[in-house]
Amino acid sequence: MTGPDPAIAAVRRAVAADLSRSPVLPDDALVLVACSGGADSLALAAATAFLAADPRRTGGRRVRAGAAVVDHGWSSDSARVAALAARGCTELGLAPVRVLTVDCSDREGGPEAAARRARYAALARAARESGADAVLLGHTLDDQAETVLLGLARGSGARSLAGMADRTQRDGVGFRRPLVRLSRAITRAACAAAGLSPWQDPANEDPAYARSRLRTAMAALEGALGPGLTEALARTAELAREDAQALENLAAELADRAAEPGSGGGQARNRVRVDVLAEAPDAVRRRALLVALRRAGCPPGALGRVHVLAVDALVTDWRGQGPVDLPGGVEVVRECGRLTIVSPPHSSQEPRGRL
Repeated sequence: MTGPDPAIAAVRRAVAADLSRSPVLPDDALVLVACSGGADSLALAAATAFLAADPRRTGGRRVRAGAAVVDHGWSSDSARVAALAARGCTELGLAPVRVLTVDCSDREGGPEAAARRARYAALARAARESGADAVLLGHTLDDQAETVLLGLARGSGARSLAGMADRTQRDGVGFRRPLVRLSRAITRAACAAAGLSPWQDPANEDPAYARSRLRTAMAALEGALGPGLTEALARTAELAREDAQALENLAAELADRAAEPGSGGGQARNRVRVDVLAEAPDAVRRRALLVALRRAGCPPGALGRVHVLAVDALVTDWRGQGPVDLPGGVEVVRECGRLTIVSPPHSSQEPRGRL
């Protein structure tokens, strides 16, 4: 008796390994597969449904598997595509299956960024409402490589080069990427072997979108540099993630050491000791400043390198310069050997702790 097709087996192994990794899901856990109907998420949905059907396949623990399909409303056909994806998930044995309609009208950062924000928010809300213990995402090794290349092109630093972690938390919900070490070719082969018909998103071929243009560039780079580029970029992400996490841990500890109790009336004032910051290497000190500024209420996505360097100059290149104005109405001034970070009234401050 022969076993399953190699591609199907590879996807199942990846999902089973994720479900058994620490922290282990509780018995009778519910996981939601985020399924667009494309090859990656469809292969993930099929493997998860197979594993959930028999507790012996998940180490003796019962796992319930549902699905969430996001309708971004980008085209007149999107509702039909979402309904087909939901029906496919139901036929695979997933339950519950929900279609989530999102509003992507806030185009800050471009349409892809808007869709990503709306998608994650909807998935987190669906997970909380259904009591799901995790949301499984179908990102593959190719997606990881593309993310690294985008980060490199944008000059976004080590955290962007670190790509996507296989586990992340958003809005109190755990997101997992079981397939992030498998290629897109494997998920397509798994769907073909299982007789599944994935949806071909026309946006993947539309040069209006950065990801589509990037895939064309990746193919050209593979042709110029030879095979293995995708795997090399994914390795870069893993190494950069380890380094970035270590630096961020050191930065959080430095920010804690440098912080002094705040005081003030209608405005929150956070004071940070310059002498403690000045002794740290540039990479750690500047990350510590980011921690302090976010705690003071600066919107994380709005803080750029130019802001951090301006505040850093108050520490390392002090010449009596005036206050530095930052996003979110935050102001930083150096006085008496301290950086005083003044937040507007009622600004939401991050709790102290690790990044």
